[in-house]
Amino acid sequence: MGLHIGDEAPDFTAPTTEGSVRFHEWIGDKWAILFSHPKDFTPVCTTELGYLAKLKPEFDKRSTRVIGLSIDSVDDHRRWAGDIAETQGTPLNYPLIGDTDLVVAKLYDMIHPDASGSAASRTAVDNATIRSVFIIGPDKKIKLSMTYPMAVGRNFDEVLRSLDALQLNARHTVATPVNWRPGEDVIIPTSVNDEAAKTKYPNGWKALKPYLRVVPQPK
Repeated sequence: MGLHIGDEAPDFTAPTTEGSVRFHEWIGDKWAILFSHPKDFTPVCTTELGYLAKLKPEFDKRSTRVIGLSIDSVDDHRRWAGDIAETQGTPLNYPLIGDTDLVVAKLYDMIHPDASGSAASRTAVDNATIRSVFIIGPDKKIKLSMTYPMAVGRNFDEVLRSLDALQLNARHTVATPVNWRPGEDVIIPTSVNDEAAKTKYPNGWKALKPYLRVVPQPK
């Protein structure tokens, strides 16, 4: 069975570059970003880990914890961290999970359940599908998931934008239109009828269609 939006994110205990982590406990009452990598010392992933380290203060502002995963040992991760800092200009500033036995990768349906072999014996191509991003809410439910091929670098600005939209929805029960950016108009979802919307938005809204009602973003 695959994981879907709204499912509880599987809990696990795993070693990381910042010590052992019990995932749900580590999330606490915050949001979380879990993103995975098929192998250490891979070029695209090196750029991603470095960029997210630069972007981490933005996630901190949004009460969101960041954690990575790669199919190698924590010792390998620590050596890789030196390359990341050297080439990307920012040291690793969040934990990186060691998943040498593929336990977490399998829990999150990122690789075939029958996959086997030691991390050292497996290549990045063997682990190619372990290229996912999960946004997880304080309720420990999966709010968003994206999976990228190995040759395509992830857009973490888009992950941040999506997080903003998810958090806005959680606070105000609104939806965001195509290419929405923070501060732009939002949509009243169809689950909110006109009578309820009048209470919530006493200044009214712009109805492009009965099902497409636009209002300024709530503060």
